[in-house]
Order: sequence, then structure tokens, then C-alpha cells
Amino acid sequence: MKDKNMLQILEDSRYTVVLSGAGLMVESGYPLLRDGRESYEIEEKYGYSFEEIFSSAFYSARKEVFFRFYKEFILKATEVPPGKGFHALKSLQDYGLVDSIITRRIAGLEDRAGCRNVLNMKGTVFENVCPACGRKYSAEYMKAAKGVPLCEKCMTAIRPQVCLFGEMINNAVMTRAAEEVEKADTLLVLGANLTTPLCSQLLQYYSGPNLILVTEHEHYSDQRADIVIHGRSDEFLAGMVSEYEKKNND
Repeated sequence: MKDKNMLQILEDSRYTVVLSGAGLMVESGYPLLRDGRESYEIEEKYGYSFEEIFSSAFYSARKEVFFRFYKEFILKATEVPPGKGFHALKSLQDYGLVDSIITRRIAGLEDRAGCRNVLNMKGTVFENVCPACGRKYSAEYMKAAKGVPLCEKCMTAIRPQVCLFGEMINNAVMTRAAEEVEKADTLLVLGANLTTPLCSQLLQYYSGPNLILVTEHEHYSDQRADIVIHGRSDEFLAGMVSEYEKKNND
């Protein structure tokens, strides 16, 4: 389908929800710690897989190793700023073409690009709380701490407010995500196939006419979408912004 027809769909949509997947993050230069080449580096260096280290059980039993990994691979990655796809997404929101964004990524890229009404289902690394006294700490504090980051007040290990492997997403967060998808008449899936946890958890709540999928790689689940665009999500979003601006400036 041509971009101008896609733009018309977004302009006519009463409520558009974006599901922001890993592909959009990778396009910004972020590593795929679970499935990319970095996964081999992690296993070689730590003797454990990403899923094993980034789990609630590992956090509870081996905090020193957990935080060494967390600083080296998770927090260091956040030094990379949001790419053009996230800024284009923000522009589409400014133009009234996107209403809300849902993601399972924890780097806060949508928020950092200035997007609004973002639901980070698994939290972000920028929220850190002492479980004993509730004092909050920045990602910079966590990064600068030697060894395990401790609360300045009660010397308890600070807990990143992210959902680790082995933990359930908060029920209130799941309910809000389901409600957002349920009221959408256009659902725009970016950088994810329709079998990923992000989609498999939420597509059951969508009954609208415009399930639009933008992804680089073909997948057997593509047939479930009403419209499929194979390509980079950031280029698609930038194209939508350019098309809108051209149409409204002529």
C-alpha cells in the first residue's frame, strides 16, 4: 500500500495505538542481548545466558554479578540516544496521528524522544527504588556506584524497577495496556512479528479494522495483519512525517 494511503488511514483513525518492538530499538543502534551477537559475548564473559543473569532468581542470589552485568550491558547501552524512528514517532504524536505507545523495552527510548502517553510494560532503567525505605535513585547513580548500588539512607541494595525474567508484569499495567488496545481502531505494530510477547499478549484485545505491521523480515504470522510493510520502521515513520508535512504545507 502506498504511503499516502497509509497516511490517510492514520488521519482518519479515531484512536491509534503503536506497539513498539525490538526492531525500532535495534535501528537506533541498541544491541539484542537475548538473540544477537552480544548474547555469545555475555555467555563467554559471565558463564550464564542473558536470560539467566537478568532474572529475579539471579538478582536475589548473586547481586554482585547481576549489577556488574547490568552496568556493563544494560546501562551502558542507554548512552546511545533515541534514533530517528523515535523522533518521527514523537512528530506523529504532535500532528495528532498517534495517541499512545506501548512497549516492553526498558531503555525508555520513547520517553527520551519526547513521546507522550507511553506505557512501558516492563518499566525502565531510569526508575530505581530502595525496597526498604522507598527512596528513588537515578540511572546515573546506579551507573556510578561501586559494586552493588546501595541506598544512602539504609544501605539496602537498590532495585531497578524493571520486570526481570521470572516475574509477572504488574496486573494494573496489563489492564491499562489491554484497555488501550481495545479502544484503538488502528493498531500500528513496529519492528516486531505478531508472535512476539508484546503482540501475543495484546492482539487478543484488538478488534479494529486496521492492524498495520511494519517489519524488516517476513514471518508466517504476517498474514494476520490487514496491512504489511516490509522495511525499516524508522524509515516508514520518517516517511509518514514527510508526507504529512508536505501535504499540509502545500
